[in-house]
Amino acid sequence: MNFLAHLCLANGDSGLMLGGMIGDFVRGRRVLKIYPEPVRQGIVLHRFIDRRTDHSPVVKKLRRVFPREFRRYSGIIIDVAFDHELAVNWWRYMPGSLERFDVEVRDLLHDNRHLVPEGVDQFMQYADLHGLFTAYREEDVIMFCLAGMGTRLSRPNPLHRVAEIWPELAPQFKPAFREFFPQIQMDVLEWRNNKSDLSGE
Repeated sequence: MNFLAHLCLANGDSGLMLGGMIGDFVRGRRVLKIYPEPVRQGIVLHRFIDRRTDHSPVVKKLRRVFPREFRRYSGIIIDVAFDHELAVNWWRYMPGSLERFDVEVRDLLHDNRHLVPEGVDQFMQYADLHGLFTAYREEDVIMFCLAGMGTRLSRPNPLHRVAEIWPELAPQFKPAFREFFPQIQMDVLEWRNNKSDLSGE
């Protein structure tokens, strides 16, 4: 999943939100020790969500419809496409507006800037410049984001050409997301309940 989905799945818990936001920039288990427990749990949840997404039958089926040239990068494209679907349908999954949520995320990162890795800080500078996360509603912004991701990969890739396949794939993203997202919400709820049982809270 991409940034917006991880933030949404934290369900308003600031520690889980922060951990979800920085999860892609924290590698290994030892480094977790430098973070407060709530943030550490957010990073662990981020990894749990990514594993569940990768193994989801819905996502696996969706990957198979990609043209061969794009299939290696289908996971990246699906992650961003699902953020687009979430942004467009925010009202279905979260209380309050996406605009307000956008402000709250920035406040959270500012208040905890001593914990934010450089990569997240750089992304947020990019996000501020392009109006993310609310701008994820716009398909041209999604194309621009994917092209930018492609420039940061080590090998040549077709992410700057996703617009060529988007008209064919977009109608399949919507039903796949609406099937998958409630499932991952239930998985996260179960994960959180199991954590509460173990801690006695």
